[in-house]
Amino acid sequence: MEIKKAVITAAGKGQRSLALQTFVDRDGTQKPALVIIIEEVVEAGVDELCVIVHPGDVEVYRSAAGRYASRISFVEQTSPLGYGHAVYCAREFVNKNPFLLLVSDHLYISSINKRCAHQLVEIASTKDCSVSAVQSTYESKLPYFGAIGGRRIPNCIPNCEGLYEVSTVIEKPTPTDAEQYLIIPGLRSGYYLCFFGMHVLTPSVMDLLKEEIDRCGEKGGVQLSSALARLPLFEKYLAYEVKGRRYDIGGKYGILNAQLAIALSGKNRDEVLCNLVELLATKISQ
Repeated sequence: MEIKKAVITAAGKGQRSLALQTFVDRDGTQKPALVIIIEEVVEAGVDELCVIVHPGDVEVYRSAAGRYASRISFVEQTSPLGYGHAVYCAREFVNKNPFLLLVSDHLYISSINKRCAHQLVEIASTKDCSVSAVQSTYESKLPYFGAIGGRRIPNCIPNCEGLYEVSTVIEKPTPTDAEQYLIIPGLRSGYYLCFFGMHVLTPSVMDLLKEEIDRCGEKGGVQLSSALARLPLFEKYLAYEVKGRRYDIGGKYGILNAQLAIALSGKNRDEVLCNLVELLATKISQ
């Protein structure tokens, strides 16, 4: 399976401005979060991008994309019917092709010499199916993420440790539901596999999203997780523990945490550490 298209969602009410925030990237240059996400995608070998935006936001996003703007198709989500509906807005762009899906309010730091999206695309290409990136997450964070249940797949090929066959998907599960449906042998007690904000999906997901949209109607609330929960009924669906961390820039201190993580992974790590030590050693008057 060849993945040459990517969709980035940026139309959510609390999400619209986050991708336009400026960060100092690993190389020491200032970039909008949107550009950092685009570079994540491009380094995974993707040629075409689609960004789903709120009505009226096309030009500001086109400007923020800079030299990458010519690669991007912009689609407006004209009705706020949910995240799943935002993904479905890219159906014509996706056509009959598999695609990489990312959210615009997460930044990613790989722990190996290969970006997170690149890792995921390689696994999906090898296994020839939909694969969601997941991260071991403590139970106190369950209200913020979708989570999966399933079974670990033995390491049958090199570099594929942390691969799971998905049987269950629940959006923001309660601790009770997580204990009942999402425990996976081998994970630490109290930890679950939660979505990373990054998926490679087959075009059949669009058909499942259409059914969810028809079911929800004008009330909205269409969730991608609802479609993914049904995906194992029709085709192989895997999850992969990407070697890296996600940083939600929309959370409390999210921009600060993401900027620190980026800085500490870059060429100016020693300088940043020295500044942090100096800051921590300084008594701040109340």
